[in-house]
Amino acid sequence: MSTPSQAIQVTTTPTGITTITLNRPQVRNAVDPATAKLIYAAITAFEDDPSQKVLILNGSNGTFCAGFDLHSLANSTSTASSLSCGEIWNDDEERQLGPMGPTRLSIKKPVIAAVSGYAVAGGLELSLIADMRIAEEDAIFGVFCRRFGVPLIDGGTVRLQAIIGLGRAMDMILTGRPVNAEEALSIGLANRVVPKGKALEEAEKIANQLLVFPQECMNTDRRSAYNAAYNAVSFNEAMKFEFENGKKVISEESVTGAKRFSSGVGRHGTFEGGKL
Repeated sequence: MSTPSQAIQVTTTPTGITTITLNRPQVRNAVDPATAKLIYAAITAFEDDPSQKVLILNGSNGTFCAGFDLHSLANSTSTASSLSCGEIWNDDEERQLGPMGPTRLSIKKPVIAAVSGYAVAGGLELSLIADMRIAEEDAIFGVFCRRFGVPLIDGGTVRLQAIIGLGRAMDMILTGRPVNAEEALSIGLANRVVPKGKALEEAEKIANQLLVFPQECMNTDRRSAYNAAYNAVSFNEAMKFEFENGKKVISEESVTGAKRFSSGVGRHGTFEGGKL
């Protein structure tokens, strides 16, 4: 199924893959306030749809996202209020709307970013909401907003250092320099590098691999990893969270999986062509 929009395109498959494509090629897929709200709405709809299991985020016309649309900021008469979304932090709301749209969310199901061309400034922050970034060989990441006095207010200072480490994150944040795909792979910012034009295809391949796994177990492990990275205040707290949440899955999925293993499925580490 496809739901077209002027600024974004959303497709869903019967198997459970949602794809959101930024579609503002005239500004290299930069996000203005109206587009931010569309992306946010599309991602929360994905979260709320039990038939959809994996999200792919990408950009049209060979560019992921050039960040927040500075033309809309330049034409404004005020500061944060000019963003018209995400200017207020409401502690009572679980789902916060950010200037780039979904960047304040802790998405509950797997997200893959297929990065072509530039993922810079707010576009870098948008890519960081993904669990994995598949980068084309000519992809460029960077805090390009450094040049214009625009701060990272969409999770860049929070997620980037958690993903690549504080030292490397400070290099990118302070200098604003471009980081190519090869370097991004070496520092853990990109998970895989593929030929130009192949990021979406590789993301779809990975998404289909994720669909065959027991979903509750996979998402429980995912949730525990994020808790350890961002929320836990001690090793013991992180371990307790992992155990308490993981043990709930055993009766739901693990016993069945163990029986299938005993019957011969998956021996010697084989995935049997992805069919489990």
